[in-house]
Amino acid sequence: MSMGTMGAYLTPILLLGASNVFMTLAWYGHLKFKEHPLFVVILVSWAIAFVEYCLAVPANRYGHAVYSAAQLKTIQEVITLIVFAGFSVLVLKEPLGWAHAVGFSLIAAGAAVVFLGRG
Repeated sequence: MSMGTMGAYLTPILLLGASNVFMTLAWYGHLKFKEHPLFVVILVSWAIAFVEYCLAVPANRYGHAVYSAAQLKTIQEVITLIVFAGFSVLVLKEPLGWAHAVGFSLIAAGAAVVFLGRG
């Protein structure tokens, strides 16, 4: 696989990874700021979500050249779980237990089916 071809496969994944960091901040970051009015955290979340969209839209546009839409969605969901797990533990200080590990593993198994299946 050439570097150009590898980049075509890797660029959407990297953009989706960055996008999901912003998405997770927009959706869950405000939980650390419960003393702020809801209206304020909504506006801040919208601003953060704008950055997320600026990364997600090109990720899907570029990614659709080498992945199907279902594969792109699957990649996004797996990245979301990875980013959220880290955010939950590191930022929210909420531990993940065995049930989370089993559930996330089942989702990863489903993702494998999407990529290994032929239609």
